[in-house]
Amino acid sequence: MSVVSVNKANFEQIINTDKPVLIDFYADWCGPCRMVSPLVDEIAEANPQYVVGKINVDNEPELAAAFAVSSIPMLVVMKGGKVVSQAVGARPKAQILEMLK
Repeated sequence: MSVVSVNKANFEQIINTDKPVLIDFYADWCGPCRMVSPLVDEIAEANPQYVVGKINVDNEPELAAAFAVSSIPMLVVMKGGKVVSQAVGARPKAQILEMLK
């Protein structure tokens, strides 16, 4: 499954699923975000049991504000529409996968 571009219009549909959801809050200009992005893409491709989305904080400031994003990259894991885990800063792939368990 590929990464979904998340925005205000599709946000509710994406988080209201029975699968765990990984959301990557990022910006194109952010160096650490560019390090994490390929890892998030790999997780999405190799793990169809998860929904993986990315939110560009510059394009979706309301969603960034709703999650109190103060630093990026910020990874959020949601289950049943609720936040169960989050981490700020670049993380290795193994740590990101561990967040989804």
